[in-house]
Amino acid sequence: MSLVIVGLGITLGKHLSERALSEIKTADKVFALVDGLALAWLQNVRPDLESLHTHYAEGKYRPQTYVDMRDQVMVAAEQGQNICAVFYGHPAIFADVPHMLMQAAKKAGIEARLDPGISADACLYADLGLDPGKRGCQSMEATQFLLFKRSIDPSALLILWQVGLTGDLSLKRFDTEPKWLALLAEKLMQWYPGDHDVILYEANIYPIGDCRAERVKLQDLEHAVTSQITTLVVPALTKPLEVDEFWRERLEAI
Repeated sequence: MSLVIVGLGITLGKHLSERALSEIKTADKVFALVDGLALAWLQNVRPDLESLHTHYAEGKYRPQTYVDMRDQVMVAAEQGQNICAVFYGHPAIFADVPHMLMQAAKKAGIEARLDPGISADACLYADLGLDPGKRGCQSMEATQFLLFKRSIDPSALLILWQVGLTGDLSLKRFDTEPKWLALLAEKLMQWYPGDHDVILYEANIYPIGDCRAERVKLQDLEHAVTSQITTLVVPALTKPLEVDEFWRERLEAI
């Protein structure tokens, strides 16, 4: 009786590890939260897999959807089977269900493991030629940034996830509105000039083709076309980093 959670990575057929593939092939039962070509590929490997995507419904409260997905997997796990649950990308990044499953398995005394996968930010750094080690990186969900008091350091890279869902407080939608994107831009302009270039990024999910890396002015963000996989990348302002003299003196005094 065990539960193993794996990620497909982002690009179909390129990012799946040998270990993850082995878990998929040898599990007693496989559940998957993927769709499209990824689901078709998985069904070739495991024709008996159960898709968790069926729990989504128009107007359904997303947290309830995630609870239903968790419960479907846990019913099988509690029956004593060895379960493999497959998720898109990295199963621990912007994925509620894997974390819910790990908590439920621990509570039920079921051996569970979550394996890392290649994530969208790993693709982002490679595709855009960005190194988070140069000036640091800030990363948060777009609506969370808009809704709560968050402090931004414009001298570091900023990544805002799920910009295509910006402003949805109902947790029932899978899109955004220009007026909400305009609010997001307005808040960002507390730290960045309106003519600052930002990047609408979407990793390439197919073995061929390119990623989306569309540059727009921050002040024009409301006119951007977004999807559920769009990430907003706000490059750091290029002015030199300001030395903190207090801590520099403390460091040099040691």
